[in-house]
Amino acid sequence: MERESNNALSDVLAQKGISRRNFLKFCTAMTGALALPSVYTPRIVKALEEAPKRTPVVWLEFQDCAGCSESFLRASRPTAGEVILDVLSVDYHETIMAASGHLAEEAKKMTTDAGGHLVIVEGAIPLAEDGLHCCIGGRTAIDILEEATAKAAAVIAVGSCATFGGVPKASPNPTNAVGVMELVKNVPVLNLSGCPVNVVNLTATVVHFLTFGALPAMDDLGRPLFAHGALIHDNCERRGHFDKGEFVTAWGDEGHRNGWCLYQMGCKGPIAYHNCPTVRWNDGLNWPVGGGHGCIACSEPDFWDRSVYEPVAIQEVAPPASFPPAQAEPEAMSSGSAATVGAVAGLVVGAVGAAAVVGRGGSEDQAEDQAES
Repeated sequence: MERESNNALSDVLAQKGISRRNFLKFCTAMTGALALPSVYTPRIVKALEEAPKRTPVVWLEFQDCAGCSESFLRASRPTAGEVILDVLSVDYHETIMAASGHLAEEAKKMTTDAGGHLVIVEGAIPLAEDGLHCCIGGRTAIDILEEATAKAAAVIAVGSCATFGGVPKASPNPTNAVGVMELVKNVPVLNLSGCPVNVVNLTATVVHFLTFGALPAMDDLGRPLFAHGALIHDNCERRGHFDKGEFVTAWGDEGHRNGWCLYQMGCKGPIAYHNCPTVRWNDGLNWPVGGGHGCIACSEPDFWDRSVYEPVAIQEVAPPASFPPAQAEPEAMSSGSAATVGAVAGLVVGAVGAAAVVGRGGSEDQAEDQAES
């Protein structure tokens, strides 16, 4: 994937038949995906248009199924190839690059030796038996990752395997698989979990890096807050049914046909942090819960070891019954409470009257008489 000359992005897009209007719509969509105010859209436009050179990218695949690469290749409105790949230079990606064998490895080494590149990692890294369970070109994933990240500007781990170990790490984890952040300590690492990664979040992360020169704000698991800052449960279109106690209790029952809450069928939305309900999949068409299947919390650590159809404990996602309802009718006041309130009100009135006397120039004795009365 050879680098093209650094023409202005607007010229490159025009050559590809992409209108200025569509480019601005893309920048607006990125502003929304990053949860930024609309005033940042011009800054994103300027950053993409005035990028001095395309940022080199090395995309590594280890213990993975290539699902995240497939997700990346399905970017749209406009496609990753039409915009982001005209700003980035993907110098190495085993699945999509034309070169192979020694030529491919030489291309990667040229980029990693120069430094200042982005490293995108897909798949877990096995540590057992000195990493022999994943070798490329006669080298272990451990060695390749260390070399690629030594001079990198930042590392983006995509998918649950690269972020938290995913399927390879699932019990009994025979290869002792781990995520990227357990090995890379010398450069910033951002985790885009999910199985697979949502390409909108990857694109938004890259746009943020190009615009601000840094990775976006992250949670305690290294995930960007714009994508993983809220529970799926809080933005789910079925949340109203949860609040009303309307649950699907069997696949295909009346509640299922009417779009009721899937909590009792094992939906993990109440414990999963992801923007799936708002970003969705397939060009924003739908997402698992919208299609009638509960969330499996694939963006959370060790999700594969969690029982898919077992509901989480209700107290983890809803207030206890001892909390008063939000719209409860006020209770009638008892005689004892009324007497207490009346006494307090009398003290307040007396204090106010005393303050008024002093304020008009009266003596403190007159104020005490007013308060006592």
